[in-house]
Amino acid sequence: MKHPPKPPRHNLRDLGPIIRRQPAVFAVYLVLRLIVIGTLVSSIIRQEYESAFICLLVLVLFMLPFFIQQNFGIELPSTLEIIILLFIFAAEILGELGCYFITYPHWDSMLHTTTGFLCAATGFALIDILNRNSRIKFQLSPVYVALAAFCFSMTVGVLWEFFEFGMDRVFHMDTQKDTIVHSVTSVMLDPTTSNIPVTIDDITSVAVNGRDLGFDGYLDIGLYDTMADLFVNFIGAVVFSTIGYFYIKHRGRGKIARAFIPTITGEASPSTEPPEAPDAPRE
Repeated sequence: MKHPPKPPRHNLRDLGPIIRRQPAVFAVYLVLRLIVIGTLVSSIIRQEYESAFICLLVLVLFMLPFFIQQNFGIELPSTLEIIILLFIFAAEILGELGCYFITYPHWDSMLHTTTGFLCAATGFALIDILNRNSRIKFQLSPVYVALAAFCFSMTVGVLWEFFEFGMDRVFHMDTQKDTIVHSVTSVMLDPTTSNIPVTIDDITSVAVNGRDLGFDGYLDIGLYDTMADLFVNFIGAVVFSTIGYFYIKHRGRGKIARAFIPTITGEASPSTEPPEAPDAPRE
């Protein structure tokens, strides 16, 4: 009985063509990987095993672009691949282990803007690759593809906020960072219970169970952070969807779009249209 042939296994020799084709990507990958390995060793020595786990996770995520290109036949542009690597490093190593989320107030917003941009690029690429596949009999308009990419990005953003809320609710974490505000408006403050919003301005302190928390305002529990994350995700999605629209409208002439949109391995550059077949000779 014959067994079906096993799929080819990829080894380190497969890295050679990729390194020669994308030297900048390999340089960024190598530098970031060495930094993460150094952080991993340092975490183990200090017995910070949670930090060590995050380092191991980052090392695995760094292999994700290579895995996609080798197993799904998709070519990632160098610019997009570098942004993905830097994003993973900025979110996990700098953001979590380096406490950049606390030290720099807008670090989280920057990452969520990048997430919106990258997710829109992912959704756009998935649809555009199908759109150009000769075996699939449909052709979507540039507006529809851009809209679908935008909706894909926003859906991912909303699901991520669901995840953060779940982690905070179930495991008592603080992934939805709190915000200090100096004014609140609520109908629950209306003594007449007439559903009239009442505003308290100039809040300079907040106390819980009679204990002053030491803040100079009211402690908002995650709402401002969630809405800010969704808003900057929206901005990133709109920016890329607009770029993608003009990319399809003029089919690959935009240099900016080509730096972010994956293609099928071996596919000809979309900036050149195939020549028309010559007319058949008349008999």
